[in-house]
Amino acid sequence: MSQLEHTDVVIVGAGLSGIGAAYHLATKCPDRSYLILESRKAMGGTWDLFRYPGIRSDSDMHTLGYSFKPWESEKAIADGPAILSYVQETARENALDEHIRYGHKLTAANWSSDEAQWILDISLPETGETVQISCNFLFMCSGYYNYQQPHDAKLNNIEAFKGTVVHPQFWPEDLQYTDKKVVVIGSGATAMTLVPAMAAKAAQVTMLQRSPTYVVSRPSKDWFANGLRKILPSKWAYTITRLRNTLMQEWLYKGARTNPERSKTALIKMVQKELGDDFDVDTHFTPSYNPWDQRLCLVPDSDLFTVINNGSASIVTDHISQFTETGIQLASGDHLDADIVVTATGLELLVMGGTAFSVDGNAVDFSTLTSYKGLMISEIPNMVTTFGYINASWTLRADLISEWVCRTLNHMTKTNTQSVVPKVPAHLQDMPRRAWIADFPAGYMTRSMHLQPKQGDQAPWINTQDYRKERALFKEPLDGDSALHFK
Repeated sequence: MSQLEHTDVVIVGAGLSGIGAAYHLATKCPDRSYLILESRKAMGGTWDLFRYPGIRSDSDMHTLGYSFKPWESEKAIADGPAILSYVQETARENALDEHIRYGHKLTAANWSSDEAQWILDISLPETGETVQISCNFLFMCSGYYNYQQPHDAKLNNIEAFKGTVVHPQFWPEDLQYTDKKVVVIGSGATAMTLVPAMAAKAAQVTMLQRSPTYVVSRPSKDWFANGLRKILPSKWAYTITRLRNTLMQEWLYKGARTNPERSKTALIKMVQKELGDDFDVDTHFTPSYNPWDQRLCLVPDSDLFTVINNGSASIVTDHISQFTETGIQLASGDHLDADIVVTATGLELLVMGGTAFSVDGNAVDFSTLTSYKGLMISEIPNMVTTFGYINASWTLRADLISEWVCRTLNHMTKTNTQSVVPKVPAHLQDMPRRAWIADFPAGYMTRSMHLQPKQGDQAPWINTQDYRKERALFKEPLDGDSALHFK
C-alpha cells in the first residue's frame, strides 16, 4: 500500500478566509507545510461564484479587507470584481496561489488518535476519483453556505411561469434583460443590489418582498480614508481607518441593541427623507422586528432610492398567491407582470462545508457538541473553523481566528505536542446551552441552527460575536487554558 501524501496543515477553501489563513500561516508558522483545497476551479469563493449585476460588498473594505493588506481603492463599498482582484493579488504577491489544489472537494475527514492526524477523503469531480491526504491540522475556511443549492422558498406554481426564472447564485452570463419587466423576489442585500443595477437597462424592476428590511444609505467613497491616504503612508492610513470604522460599527450596533426604538426611528426617518413625505415608508421600509435582529441592508450612494424616485423601480410588499404564465398573482389580488423573475430568496447553510467528520471511526454529530470560542468544537482535535461576524465585517473575525491558529501551532511546536482538543469539564457538562449564533433570528440562520454546535453560558464556551471582547478572549495565554488539552 502506497504511503499517503502528507502535509502539516490543510486549509479548506480558497476564498477570502482561506487566502487570509494561508497568509497568516506562511508568515507566522514558516516551519509548517500547508495545502489549500478548493472545490471549484478558481479562487475567490463568494466573490468568484456570484456574478449577478451590481454584486458588491455590504461592508466597507477597510474592515472587510485583510488586516495585513491595505485597501487602497477610492471606493470603500467595492464591487465584486474589485474584491476578487484584491484576493487574487494577495495570493499572487505572497505566492499563496502555488499551494492551491483546484477541483479538490473535501468530502470526509477522519481523525486518528493513534497517528495524531486527519485522513482526508477528497473528491476530484472532473475525473470522478477520490484521493486521500493526511494532515496534522485541519483549518476549515469553506464558508457557511451551500454553493450547489440555494434556499428553496417553495414558490407556489412557479413551473407555470412562461418567462425566465433566475437565482442570483447561478446567474446566466447571457441573460438579456434590456427593456424587460423584471420582478426581484426578496428584501435582503442581494435584492437591494440587483434592483438598482438592473433598473439601468430594464423596462421596469419591481422588488417584491413579504416584509420590509432596515436600510441605511452611505457614500461608497470614504472621505476619511481617502483624505488620510494623501498625508500618511498607505499602511498607517489603512490601520487608522480600520480602527475608526470598527469602533463606529460597534457603536452603531450596540446603540441599536440597547435603544432599539431610537435606532428604529432614526433609520426610518432617513429613508423617509430619501423618498419624500408621500412615499409609504410604513408599509415598505418599516420592519416588525428591531434593528439588528437581522442584518441591516446597505445602500451605497442612495442608489436604491434614486431608482425608486425616478420611477425605474418600485417596491411591492405582499405575499405570493401563485405564479401564472405571465407573472405573479399576489394575495392582495394584484398581479405583477414579468418577463424575468429573480428569486433572491436566500442561502442554504452547510455545517462544515458538508464534510462528513469522524473521530477514530465514530461519526461526529456537531449538534451534540459545544463550541469553544466559536472556533473549535469540543471533542474534535486539531480542527478550527472560520465563521465571521454577523454584526460587523466577516474578515475582522477571520483574521483573529487565523492569528489564534498560528499562536496555537507555535505553542505546540514549543511544547512538542501533536494535538489539541477542547473538552467541557465535568462541572460544566450541565451548563445551559443555546444556539451557536444567538439573538439573530434571520431565516437563513434559524433554518440550520439545530444542526450546528451549541454554545454555553460562560467563556470559553461562548460565541460572543463581539470583536473587542474576542480580541482579548483570543489572546488569553494557552498555558493557562484548562479547556484545551494538549498531547
